[in-house]
Amino acid sequence: MAKQQPQWQPLSKLPLIAHHIDGMLSSAQEQYQTLLPAKAKPHIIDDFTVNRVTKVFTNQQKDLWLFDEQLARWSKNQLTTNQRKEVERLAGQMLKLREHVTVILDLADQLGKGTIEKVMAKSDAELGLEFLLNPNQFRR
Repeated sequence: MAKQQPQWQPLSKLPLIAHHIDGMLSSAQEQYQTLLPAKAKPHIIDDFTVNRVTKVFTNQQKDLWLFDEQLARWSKNQLTTNQRKEVERLAGQMLKLREHVTVILDLADQLGKGTIEKVMAKSDAELGLEFLLNPNQFRR
């Protein structure tokens, strides 16, 4: 299958791209806050959720270069002061988005090691030993 070429957008699409980038960052921040409570108690989350988060954010991570390239192309143009400020702001948003996506993927990887399915697959002896070694892991 031939790799599809991106359709670069004219500068008139800056507000649309800004809305998209801001929305992706907002969603990533929200997703992180949703997953964060499970960090202390990964057994409250299931494999499906971890796998879905991993798939979605890995795909998003692979596509972020498109937005970086679009912003870089616009920044080479003759821009008004407001347009230049917005392109620079969006470049900063992209840095934050990359950081959030990386943190989410790292957290999903950690959570994947202790999902409810992983706990249920352990023997009573394994669970008992884990409880004795780290009792806080199983507290609410």
